[in-house]
Amino acid sequence: MAKIAFIFPGQGAQKAGMGKDFYEQSKQARQVYDLASDLVGFSLPKLCFEKNDQLDTTEYTQVAMVTTSLAMLTLVEEEGIIPQVSAGLSLGEYCALVVAKTLQTTDAISVVRKRGIFMQNAVPSGLGAMSAVLGLATEKIEEVLSSLSFVQMANYNCPGQIVISGKKEAILEANEKLMAAGAKRTILLNVSGPFHSEMLKTSGEELAKELEKISFTALQIPYVSNVTASYIQDHTQIKDLLARQVYSPVRWQQSVEAMIAQGIDTFIEIGPGKTLNALIKKIDREVKLLNIETVEDLHKIKQTIT
Repeated sequence: MAKIAFIFPGQGAQKAGMGKDFYEQSKQARQVYDLASDLVGFSLPKLCFEKNDQLDTTEYTQVAMVTTSLAMLTLVEEEGIIPQVSAGLSLGEYCALVVAKTLQTTDAISVVRKRGIFMQNAVPSGLGAMSAVLGLATEKIEEVLSSLSFVQMANYNCPGQIVISGKKEAILEANEKLMAAGAKRTILLNVSGPFHSEMLKTSGEELAKELEKISFTALQIPYVSNVTASYIQDHTQIKDLLARQVYSPVRWQQSVEAMIAQGIDTFIEIGPGKTLNALIKKIDREVKLLNIETVEDLHKIKQTIT
């Protein structure tokens, strides 16, 4: 029998129309979108389903992504698909916590809305940047960055793909040095801030205050933390980990490796796109990779794993 992990994408996977078929075909999914709209004071269906500039703006993107994945999740759970563990890439970790039954849907949506605002406003526009580094060993990248200030590792995505974050001028200098060190390519990312860097520490501190208002209950299944890349089974650790996550590196590759080491052989990505499937394929080609982006995807998966 398959040992399953539910995994959830983060910011960057959003696209207009995401989740629309779930909204149209499922009362439960529709209730999630309507609940989110009531909580944040604007229409999530309009934000998610219609082309608009706000969907790619951090303070709106985050709540849109979490609402969409959680709406999809209602149908997945209704089909009786049970995971052994959950995880998410950065923002996606909040959905993983809902799966683990330690965080209520209402609390996830409300705190993610605040998180997006905090992260959007943390650093003046143009001051920070992020860059993807392709084709260079992780250890070599860490070595190059160790001689620079105001730039750090942000995402350990998969072998040959690392993201760095920090002050824009430091990122530009780092890109030059990394190319000289043998990187195949460096790509400045179209993001609104230097996420997962120390420049976001004030956002983490603001988020910590909001998290104090939330009650996390005992985990029904473990989740894997971005910060530690380890299984978390003690709910009292969660608030600290979520606050630190904002300005700490996302250890996605290590998280996937930790799940595989525990016997996970099937990863089901719930949300728009196949970003995480693509990363995991580069980490371990032997595991089974599935994704749920449409209601039709869900029906196909139900037949595949039963």
